[in-house]
Amino acid sequence: MTGVLPMALEGATKGVGALLLAGKEYICVMRLHSTLSEERVKAALAEFCGVIYQRPPLRSSVKRRLRTREIYYLNFLEMKEKNVLFKVGCEAGTYIRKLAHDLGEALGCGAHMQELRRTRVGPLIEDEGMSTLHDLSYTFTRWQESGDKSLIYKLILPMEKALDLLPKIYIRDSAVDAICHGAHLAAPGVLSLETEIKPNNVIAIFTQKGEAVALARAKATTENILMKTHGFVAKTQRVLMPRGVYPKMWRSSL
Repeated sequence: MTGVLPMALEGATKGVGALLLAGKEYICVMRLHSTLSEERVKAALAEFCGVIYQRPPLRSSVKRRLRTREIYYLNFLEMKEKNVLFKVGCEAGTYIRKLAHDLGEALGCGAHMQELRRTRVGPLIEDEGMSTLHDLSYTFTRWQESGDKSLIYKLILPMEKALDLLPKIYIRDSAVDAICHGAHLAAPGVLSLETEIKPNNVIAIFTQKGEAVALARAKATTENILMKTHGFVAKTQRVLMPRGVYPKMWRSSL
């Protein structure tokens, strides 16, 4: 497989979990075991959009139990003889080689994945700001020769980019350091938030300046959070910001 492979550095590794949960997009070459018409292939692709049942293949990193995964879109791109090129947007954890196999079963001729390219991981899109290993190697050499650190920084995206698709709650400066020490987010600390937050959603907690503070699980809907004056509204799961970046404005119980 080729394509987008997110790599995190230093403290940004704490935010990788958000990308593991994010949807993916792939370009796949599927090899049919018999020659079929383009119309039959298109019809089969359309049938696999939506929620499907999928059992992971024999060679996989997870338990082989039947589970559901959502296919957001499955677009036919091109067909030449027995090779079918299609684009698929899917829920995290979808096995494309198993999808190709199941498509072959549905077509009655059998099929397998011949080539795969990942073009998107959550908000990270191949043609939008991604760098190749060649770019990295070339820029690293230039940095060593010139000593200009700004060259390498141009290739590194801020950690907040990985959180673009998560619903966000923006908090007061007075609440930041408490969250950094592992406290859950209480209603008085909320300054503003995005719409369509639901209970148990993974959300990102941000400062007013747009800095990522933590990943958390929402305990209420957007509407209920706005109405609350006390109590916790989100349970902190992963702190992203180092302690002490914002001044301590809370009292210890000790």
